[in-house]
Amino acid sequence: MRIKHAVTGLFAVALAMSAAAPAHAEDRVRLLGETTLPHAMDYEGTTVGGLSGIDFDPRTGRYALISDDRSDRQPARAYTADVPLSADGLGPVRLTEVRTLLRPDGTPYPKGTVDPEDVRWDQWNGNLWWSSEGERAAQLIDPSIRAAHQDGSFAGELPLAPNLAMRPETGPKQNEVLEGLTFAAGGGLVVGAMEGPLIEDGESPTTEHGALSRITLQNRSGEVVRQVAYPLDEVFAPSPTGGFSNNGVTAILADGQDPLRYLVMERSFVTGVGNSVRIYEVDLRGATDVQDVESLAQEQVRPVRKTLLADLSEFGLSTVDNVEGMTWGPQVDGARTLVLVSDDNFSPEQTTQVIALALK
Repeated sequence: MRIKHAVTGLFAVALAMSAAAPAHAEDRVRLLGETTLPHAMDYEGTTVGGLSGIDFDPRTGRYALISDDRSDRQPARAYTADVPLSADGLGPVRLTEVRTLLRPDGTPYPKGTVDPEDVRWDQWNGNLWWSSEGERAAQLIDPSIRAAHQDGSFAGELPLAPNLAMRPETGPKQNEVLEGLTFAAGGGLVVGAMEGPLIEDGESPTTEHGALSRITLQNRSGEVVRQVAYPLDEVFAPSPTGGFSNNGVTAILADGQDPLRYLVMERSFVTGVGNSVRIYEVDLRGATDVQDVESLAQEQVRPVRKTLLADLSEFGLSTVDNVEGMTWGPQVDGARTLVLVSDDNFSPEQTTQVIALALK
C-alpha cells in the first residue's frame, strides 16, 4: 500500500485558514436508538464479541465491524452487517459475512500476534483497512495499519511513524496504542490516533490530571505529513475499590470535508463505577507538529483544540458500556448520523451495544 498521493499542498492550504473552532458546542445531538447483540452469539462458527471498530460504506450501505479477538477464540476477523436506521429509530443488527484477516502468505494470524482495534472501508478500491495495537508485555510487536481485500487476503501495510515503534524503553505503552483510524482529504490521508501517551510522553491520565496522546497524519506511502498532540481528559472518578482506571482515545473520525477537523471519542473506565464516553469536535489548526518532539512531557507544545459534542451519559441509554467504534452513518431526514459500537471484551457482564445518534 505505497500509493503516492500529493496531499501535502492541500494540508498546507488548510493550515493557513483562519477560521477558529467555537468555544462551546451547541446542544445539537439526539439519540435515534440503541440495540444489542446476544452475548457470545455464534456466526458461521465464530464467536461474535470484542467489536472495537465500525465503519459505514455509503456506496453499498454495508457496515464493517472488527473484533479485537487476538486469534484466541478464532482467527482475527472482520464482519459485515446491515444496520437499519431511519427516522423511526434503529432496527435489529444483522450480520451478513465474516472474513478472516490473512497474512501475506495467505494464512491467518497466529494467536497473540495482532490486536485489531479499528476498521475503515477504502473508498478508492473497497478494501478494508484495520489497525492493530501490537504488544509490549509478552514480547515487542509493533502496532500496524494493514489492508485486506474483500476476501480478507492481505492487501498491504502502511509504514508507521518511527516514534510509534515498540522499543524496550520508549514507544507505546501496553494497550494504549492505535485505537483510532480514519481516512481524510478524500482518502489521501490515513490518520491514526493513539489511545494514550507514549512512554516518553509521560504518565497516563489519572483523576488528578489528563495527558497528551498523539494523532498522526500520513499519506498512502507512509510519509508523515503531520503529528499533533491530543489533550486527554483526566479520569472522571476515583475507584471505590482502588482498582484499575484509565481514559483514552477509542476512535477518530474525519469530518469528511475539512482535513483539519475530526471527531474524537474518549472512553474512561473506572473499576466499581463504570464507563464515561465523550465525543469531541477537534480542530488541528494551530497545533504544534510534534513528529520530531521526543517527549511531550519535556517540551511545551500546543495541542489540538477540542469542544465537547456529546456525553453518552446524557442520552438515557440503558447502559454506557465500553464504546470503542464510531462511524458516520446514512443521512436521516437531512441530518448526519453517528453509529457507535461497544466492545464487550467477550464478558457476560458486558454487552455488544450499537447506538445511533443524529446531529441536528
